[in-house]
Amino acid sequence: MPQFRIADAARLLGVSDDTVRRWVDAGTLPVRADASNRKVIDGAALAAFAREHASAPPDPSDVQSSARNRLVGLVTSVVADRVMAQVEMQCGPHRIVSLMSSEAVREMGLEPGALAVAVIKSTTVVVETPGATA
Repeated sequence: MPQFRIADAARLLGVSDDTVRRWVDAGTLPVRADASNRKVIDGAALAAFAREHASAPPDPSDVQSSARNRLVGLVTSVVADRVMAQVEMQCGPHRIVSLMSSEAVREMGLEPGALAVAVIKSTTVVVETPGATA
């Protein structure tokens, strides 16, 4: 069973170590001592906590869609030529890059600072794990 130290859990949750310690002290996030007597959080408990406490900005679009991966964010960069464009967005801690037609960029008014929703629907999602430490 994977375990995470408080500092690692904080990085994964995007908060400070102190915030994780407050959750631990409040009993919101369970910890136990590892073999070295350090506080660790069970990976499954951390995953459940992350899911329960996830908050995203409300989706401003008024559409129904089969795509479940919808990331609300701000356009940070647009590089366009006559035909194609590269649009970068910051959606919380995630940088999303999309390639689309320059025509679509113009029609949608995409420019740095614009609010947008990245909709991701793919049959191919690559999942990787960190390399084993020796």
